[in-house]
Amino acid sequence: MAAYQLAQLNIAQMRTPMDSPEMADFVANLDRINALADSAPGFVWRLAGDDGNATAFRPFGEDTLVNLSVWDNVDALGAFVYKTAHVEIMKRRKEWFDRMEQAYMVLWWVPADHRPDEAEAKDRLQTLRTLGPTDKAFTFKQPFPAPL
Repeated sequence: MAAYQLAQLNIAQMRTPMDSPEMADFVANLDRINALADSAPGFVWRLAGDDGNATAFRPFGEDTLVNLSVWDNVDALGAFVYKTAHVEIMKRRKEWFDRMEQAYMVLWWVPADHRPDEAEAKDRLQTLRTLGPTDKAFTFKQPFPAPL
């Protein structure tokens, strides 16, 4: 096993409350997409409550959902995000979520036995927003290698 793994956070600001009719199709797909992630090559861990998803975690406010996970590497996460049925959901995000002006996704390296919490993830997103991509907080477009 590698000494470091890739943590990722993405957030999304809901257009309407989670229990609204407008969000019903998003909610209906949560278990399917989470199961797809859980079984994807390179998947390590994801933030989840007792219901199996992360919708109850709201460190960015009541109208903002978070997705926090750990993967073996950038390639494994990228394959899941862009080459599975997850793409179908991403294409529909404008139906459920507002466009965000600032960065809403961040990647960073963590020791292999570490599981980031919401505070750490929030800090990394703020680092990316403030400094742009660095070895502490980066994006798919400008990734950084794992520490040696």
